[in-house]
Amino acid sequence: MSKKKHHERTRAQESSNAIERMYITMRHLFNRGFYKPMGVSGETLRQSLLLLRPEIYGSIGDEKAELEGLLYVIDRLPIGIEECTFINLTSDEGYSDSHFKPIIPPKRRRNCYRIDEEQMNIEITRGRSEIYDILTHLTFLFVESHKISNRVLINDTGSTTRDWVKLEKAVLSTKKLTQPEREIAITHTANILGRTFSELSTVYSKFATTTQPERLLHIVYWLGKLAIEEQINNNKRTVTFSPVLRERLGHHIHGEIWANTIKETLHKNDLLERPIHIISANMHSVMNTLFAPNALKSKKDIFEVYESLSQKESENLRNKVTKEALLRGMIYIEDTSGTNIDVQIFDTDKIDVSKIDIKTDETILKDKKPVIFVMDYAFGEQAYETIDELLKPYKVKGKHIHLNVESISIMGKAGILEGAKGDIMIPTAHIFEGTADNYPFKNELKKEDLECQGVNVYEGSMITVLGTSLQNKDILKFFYNSTWRVIGLEMEGAHYQKAIQAASKVRNSINPNVKVRYAYYASDNPLETGSTLASGGLGTSGVKPTYLITRKILEQLFN
Repeated sequence: MSKKKHHERTRAQESSNAIERMYITMRHLFNRGFYKPMGVSGETLRQSLLLLRPEIYGSIGDEKAELEGLLYVIDRLPIGIEECTFINLTSDEGYSDSHFKPIIPPKRRRNCYRIDEEQMNIEITRGRSEIYDILTHLTFLFVESHKISNRVLINDTGSTTRDWVKLEKAVLSTKKLTQPEREIAITHTANILGRTFSELSTVYSKFATTTQPERLLHIVYWLGKLAIEEQINNNKRTVTFSPVLRERLGHHIHGEIWANTIKETLHKNDLLERPIHIISANMHSVMNTLFAPNALKSKKDIFEVYESLSQKESENLRNKVTKEALLRGMIYIEDTSGTNIDVQIFDTDKIDVSKIDIKTDETILKDKKPVIFVMDYAFGEQAYETIDELLKPYKVKGKHIHLNVESISIMGKAGILEGAKGDIMIPTAHIFEGTADNYPFKNELKKEDLECQGVNVYEGSMITVLGTSLQNKDILKFFYNSTWRVIGLEMEGAHYQKAIQAASKVRNSINPNVKVRYAYYASDNPLETGSTLASGGLGTSGVKPTYLITRKILEQLFN
């Protein structure tokens, strides 16, 4: 028994060391300016990822291809990246004003541009975390591509298996595939990937787009084709970092523009010196909580209303709520700074409080007239950049105006280590992975505030990880079972708290007694096979926890 425990701990230490090595390597490659992922320069990244075998990348260490991990990665990278030999990470360098059409990945808001047949440019405006995210995904993609080439190459001259010849014919065919032709192509592809016909048929439609129904075949073919070229002709794929990106990174350029636009808007609308409550959340839950009851006047249970608003086909209902919100003083700031963080500002003086279905103290609202400021989710280290810039005083006619920030509330989604998808976590401290840095705080939200609502609630420390795609069971079990007693993992908490503490306790930009609230709903349980982020989204199971947290935050603000 003791032997096993020692072995698991060693594996956790190995994993922790592999993550550290990956980050040091990525920073080194970034400073160098370019690298070849499948060459000598990319070897440390490949070895570390294969040693780690993160849960999100499933069977990356096996001979067979990893399908769920591939879908997860492809959804977060630009369409067509599998065809490109040159991938260039750039800053915002003016491509939006060119003839190049932006390609935005379905699950990550970032602008990408296909420069020519061989090159894809990816715009980095959200800081280092975004670079780490992309490089990790690319390493996975290229490792998978070499699995394909290893299975189809017969000899050093480039002769390939019959399966590959048949797949190539199906992909390069200009006519639409019939069902029998598609099934024949899937059979050959299943052999290439070391998967069953049934497994491929199940995921096939998830890869498809309206313009490219056979996209899975296309991805497998191009990944394999470029890997074959690497092995036979030594024509290595290359990742480069533009000089402007290397010069700008870490200078808060996008965060500063974003924060100044917001403070200018608050100033124009005479809201700058009013009590401000900052909420980091999505762009619908606060607005729907405040305005859906009056806008929709539904007889249904309010959580059923929220659920129907979250359905894809409910655009009319969502438009009604947005219209009501705009009529009642909501100011919407669509991001143009590059942070990809949109903002909503609610002036409570213009809201008819009697139409809100949560408990409110009307005298507080009438006397104080607080402003609710909702910002969309930040990404990793970007949380520090945006909050740090936002909390700085605003200069008006040579005079510095300090923001009257009364509270900062963070509602996010996170991986849970005890419990299941849809459960709620209330952190008491954030621990920063790979360091001994820890940020304890007094959380205004308590476990008892959200209990007895049909959702499980857990309270304890949470770990801010360097990337969700790098965690494996060994390292997570260590966090969970050790005296850190971690209940969940996310990417922004320590960065938010670091910025809040700096502004309130060191720089004296805001009230030293600013109230903080943190609550997360579980998007996955990485300790359970089949419950990782790669297994798909929350669906409607995320609606109840999201709105329970939102309603509790607003209830505390209004009383």
